[in-house]
Order: sequence, then structure tokens, then C-alpha cells
Amino acid sequence: MRWARLAEALSYVGRPVVVTVRGGELEIGESLPEGGAQVRAWVPACRPTELGDRAFCEANGLRYPYVVGAMANGIASVELVEAVGRAGMLGFYGAAGLPVEVIEPALERLEANLGDRPWGANLIHSPFEEELEEAVANLYIRRGVRRVSASAYLGLTLPVVRYRTHGVHVAADGRVVAPNRVFAKVSRVEVAEKFLRPPPEKMLAQLVAEGALTEAQARLAARLPMADAITVEADSGGHTDNRPALTLVPTMVALRDRIRRELGYEEAPRIGAAGGIATPWSAAAAFAMGADYIVTGSVNQACREAGTSDAVRELLAQARQADVTMAPAADMFEMGVKLQVLKRGTMFPMRAQRLYDAYRAYDSLEAIPPAEREALERTIFRASLDTIWEETQAFWRRRDPSQLTRAAERPKHQMALCFRWYLGQSSRWANAGEPSRRVDYQIWCGPAMGAFNAWVAGSFLEPWEARRAVPVALNILYGAAVLSRAQMLQAQGVAFDRSLLDLSPREPAELEELLQ
Repeated sequence: MRWARLAEALSYVGRPVVVTVRGGELEIGESLPEGGAQVRAWVPACRPTELGDRAFCEANGLRYPYVVGAMANGIASVELVEAVGRAGMLGFYGAAGLPVEVIEPALERLEANLGDRPWGANLIHSPFEEELEEAVANLYIRRGVRRVSASAYLGLTLPVVRYRTHGVHVAADGRVVAPNRVFAKVSRVEVAEKFLRPPPEKMLAQLVAEGALTEAQARLAARLPMADAITVEADSGGHTDNRPALTLVPTMVALRDRIRRELGYEEAPRIGAAGGIATPWSAAAAFAMGADYIVTGSVNQACREAGTSDAVRELLAQARQADVTMAPAADMFEMGVKLQVLKRGTMFPMRAQRLYDAYRAYDSLEAIPPAEREALERTIFRASLDTIWEETQAFWRRRDPSQLTRAAERPKHQMALCFRWYLGQSSRWANAGEPSRRVDYQIWCGPAMGAFNAWVAGSFLEPWEARRAVPVALNILYGAAVLSRAQMLQAQGVAFDRSLLDLSPREPAELEELLQ
């Protein structure tokens, strides 16, 4: 019975727990005994606001060390960013894949509705659309967007360096300050090192030559790391290297610490953990490994505020951990880059791979054997490839005409653009809930979605209709706080059966009581 009482005491995360021994019997209270009892263990209060790194939260104006990742094509919608921003968390608008004329109105709305509350937007590396990456970075500079999630970078590019160094100056207290904060999402040590170090001298010199920086500003920028924060991306949905967080996060923490000692930074970049975080256990593990903040993705796509369809939310609510696979990525199709998607309820992964196999096997659309071409047109495109090419040309005339110049010179690039038509449309069909294309939905998803569904089974969060981002986040953080307190207890030698802890999601009113 006393273990059940201890489990209950740990659940009130705003109150300390004191375990004492009196007359050979364990007693549980909230304050130190006055006499006649020996203190066996003491567990301090640990609210969700006290997890992670408080300096990270203070620097970004946050209550919680919780970040909502920038799911592309507006899946991380304005509504989602606003919801978590009002709750004291940080959300990044999913600008990747969207044209500037769609991104700018979203920024205007976030500026108007969130005011001084923190928020950010995505800046994605676009090796095949360099002009778009530059245009988006310039838009962020022009509108004064102070935080970007820099994702899918294989190395530094001039647009992200221009964004980071814009407005660098010396503050009144003598510190070198860069107003624009970069959260670099990485999964490779060699890429992380580029963001942990100052911008390359060659790029700074180029920005000086362009008039984007003064020579004095370039010298200041050379004293700062490229990123304020490194989001360590493990086995996530979308672009991912499927790396295990248990090895990746500690490696990145150690790399950060080594570079800080080497370069003598006054303030080191923070380290966040992303990929696979969807339950109290995964969040607690991330904080225990040294993460200053956590980032969630797949679970937010299943919430009502996400910029996707109810059809997608319903499919995500049915997902299990093994219901994901890798498929070719539209934006880096020709490089063979893959991303992680849901395979349950959709044929997209198999069809996308079939197109990539055809791309590898043939040098042009004309080289595809007639029988195979007919099968692709019938089952995947549902139109002739001639029709698809006409639609593709119309799209690229608006977005980036240079792609059509390359296609005229290289038939294989023409084939890649046609095949990318399907990969690009499949995510749009999913977001719009297009019923005639349900089997072709491309839904970015990691195994975290299945773990989340298993955790919330039987609770108020099990129906997809009830899922909202802030209650999901608070329950993850609350559970992580309880688990952290249980670990403190066990570290002091008090054997404790963790199965007695009730970490099932709580309704907001009940959760508020437990946080007091």
C-alpha cells in the first residue's frame, strides 16, 4: 500500500516527496521530519517548466522546453504555431515546399496574432531550387523573422549564412549579438560541426562584397557559432537518416562541448532532441541524455490544428510502430534521398519506389518500354506522360523556369521532373484529403506515431477528433517530470515499482491540479 501512496505522491510534480524511516517503517511526506526519523530519500518538485535547460527557455521567451517541428507544406500550420505559442512553447511554421507568395501571408498572420510571443519558420536546403531558398531567406530578413529551423542541409549555403549574420552587433554589455536565431536540424556529425562553428571566412567575405555585411560585422560574425541551437534528428518522419537517439544525442552533446572549449564561446549552442519523441518515456530519456529541449513532429500532424486532412488524421491514429517505411523524396529525387512515410493504408511508398527504379533504369521517358510506360500511366499517373509533362512545364514556368532549360538539355532531368509530379502531388492530395487519391497519400511519419497511439489507447486522446497540440504536449512533459522524479528516488536506493505510476493522458483540468 505504501508503494501506491508513493506513486501518488510522485504524481503531484509541484510538491516535494520525503521518504523517512521511523521505527523501521517507511513514511511518506512533503517536508523534513522534526525528529525521531531518518531521511531515506528526498525528491524535489519537478514541474514541466523545470525540465531541460532554463537558460534556453529564457533566451527564447518560453515557459516549456518544448518545440513543435516545422512539418513541410504548411502541415505545421499557422493555427498550430499559434496554439503552442500562446501556451508558452515554440512552434515553427512549415514553409518548406511553399512559394514565397504563400509564406508571406502566413508570416503576417503570425506577427499579428502572436505579437511578442516566440515563433519561427522553416528554411529548408534546396539544392535543386537555390533561388527559392534565397528568396525565402531574404523574405525572413525583410520581415524580421527571428527564428528559423534550418533543415535538410548537407552543408552551409550563402542564404542561411546571410540570414544568421544579418544585423550582428555589439550589445551595451559588450556581448556580440546576432538577432536572427538558427535552429539547425541535423543528424550527421560533419554537418553539425559546420553549424557549431562560425560562418566560413569565404562566405563572410562574399557577403561583405555584396554589401550585406560591413567588414566590422563580418569580424563580429566570425566570433559566433552559425546556430544558436542544434536539433538532433534521430528516427523521424520525413527526411531522416533513421539514426538511434541513444547514440546520436550524446555524441552531439559531446561535440558541442568540445567545440565550445576549443573556441571559447561565452554561450554554447543548445542541443535539442527530435525524432521518436511522442511519449513521457521518450521525452524523459531525451532530457536524461542532456537535451536542453525536445522537438515533436509526427504526433502534431495527428492534431486538429495541423494543416492536413481529417483522412490523414484518421490514418495516423491507426498507425503502429512498424507501419512506416522509407520512400524517395520529391525535393532530392535525383540524389536518391529518401524520407520516412506511413505505409499503412496507402500505396505511395511502393509506387514512388517504382518510379525511382524506372528513373535509374532509363535515360529518358522515350526509353521506357511501351508496356511499362502504359502501366505507369494507368496505375500511378492516371494520365498520359505527355499530359503530365504539360502540367509539369506549366508548374515550373511559374516557379523556376531554369528547370525547363535543364530538361531540354537533359532528357533524364525531364523524366525526373515528371516523376516528381507524382511525389509532389501525393502530399498535396493527402493534405487536401482528396478522396479519389486516398491510396496515393504521402504522409510523413515516424515510428513515434505508433508509440503515441499505444500510450493514449483508452484515454481521452485516443479518438483522433480529440487530439489537440497543447494537451498532447503538456501530457508528454508532465509524464516526463513524473518519470524524472521516480528516477531520483531510485538513485537514492529506494526500490520502487514503476508500474504503479499512472502516466496515462489526463484531461486539462486534472492535469492542472497535478501541476500545482
